[in-house]
Amino acid sequence: MADIERTSTAVWRGDLRGGEGTISSASGTLDGVPYNAAMRFEQAPGTNPEELIAAAHAACYNMAFAAVLAENGHAPEELQTRAVCHLTPQRGGYRITRMRLETRARVPGLDQVTLQRLAEEGEKGCPVSNALRGGIEIELSVSLA
Repeated sequence: MADIERTSTAVWRGDLRGGEGTISSASGTLDGVPYNAAMRFEQAPGTNPEELIAAAHAACYNMAFAAVLAENGHAPEELQTRAVCHLTPQRGGYRITRMRLETRARVPGLDQVTLQRLAEEGEKGCPVSNALRGGIEIELSVSLA
């Protein structure tokens, strides 16, 4: 089976504080989306790399968790995951240190203990979690909606 490739491009012009850039994806979903230091470090409106990593992680985890639930006979009605990416200042710059996944699951007939076990199984099978694992701490909390 051949690898599946996904492509995005980022362009940056200028230095870190005064520069600006754009992000585009081959699918066209992102098309010249602006980003800059104020968006990343000062809460200015717009996106940033950590927000995009968090979005990718939340989406990927939901899909992996949905697959595990279905494989175990529990089709989810809805999974809502909030991913919080922690960018921590360190000497010489910043480092992504932790990702927190907070999931509310609407799954008929499922108890909290089983939900937690299957949620952890889903996280272990999530490709984005596996790409990040070892480099950052991944926290998972899941509750029934």
